[in-house]
Amino acid sequence: MAKKSSAHRSKLRILVCNDDGVQAPGIKTLERIARTLSDDVWVVAPETEQSAASHSLTLRDPLRIRAISKRRYAVDGTPTDAVVLAVQNIVKDRRPDLLLSGINRGANLAEDVTYSGTVAAAIEGTILGIPSIALSQVFRYPHPVKWSTAEHFAARLILDALAAGWPGGVLLNVNFPDVPAVQVGGVEVTRQGRRGTSDLVIDERVDARNVPYYWIGYRRHRGPSPEGTDLAAIAAGRISVSPLSLDLSNEAASRRLRGSFKG
Repeated sequence: MAKKSSAHRSKLRILVCNDDGVQAPGIKTLERIARTLSDDVWVVAPETEQSAASHSLTLRDPLRIRAISKRRYAVDGTPTDAVVLAVQNIVKDRRPDLLLSGINRGANLAEDVTYSGTVAAAIEGTILGIPSIALSQVFRYPHPVKWSTAEHFAARLILDALAAGWPGGVLLNVNFPDVPAVQVGGVEVTRQGRRGTSDLVIDERVDARNVPYYWIGYRRHRGPSPEGTDLAAIAAGRISVSPLSLDLSNEAASRRLRGSFKG
């Protein structure tokens, strides 16, 4: 294992991004992990929290880059903006060999992946032809986030994934369970699950000027999940690794529709 790690350290250029902001504890944890794999690590992340920004790209406002320290930058935009500016501007002399996004404070499971800025950064890296991994640490309020669980397993998991390889147009979505590292029940390659029910919560309030304002949130109903899904793996205390494809086409639906549209 040591020889494998040393070989990777001499070659990898790693780009680290997130959606919780450049000062978030999760990205600091991920930077430490990345530095065990390579000396060529660059951190480019949003200036402020961009959770649920999804794959949004800023087109109507200018973007600014703030240099924090050597190889650490903040972008006043979305995670997608940060990845684009990093690849096309900050490290344009040599493209990253690997993009790591996270570590997100909270799960990115099931439908979460469609909202997640953490996953979106990995999507953008994949679009740009960079092997990309999104990493999230599950936690349940009010318990503290178990960053040490992700930190214990992430480096080995990343190296194993790189050794195995995965196809172009695919990113890896990794979630670490909300248990201490010694209680983790292994790693499971999963498919994206689907929650049984999600209740949209609109919290309506009135400000000091008697003008209504709103908070949007979700109240999750937990129930049994089919085996093989990311939800089931996390519920069982296992690390979930879900390969996600950029191609959203559904071949079964396509075959059915082709028969309907003849002529």
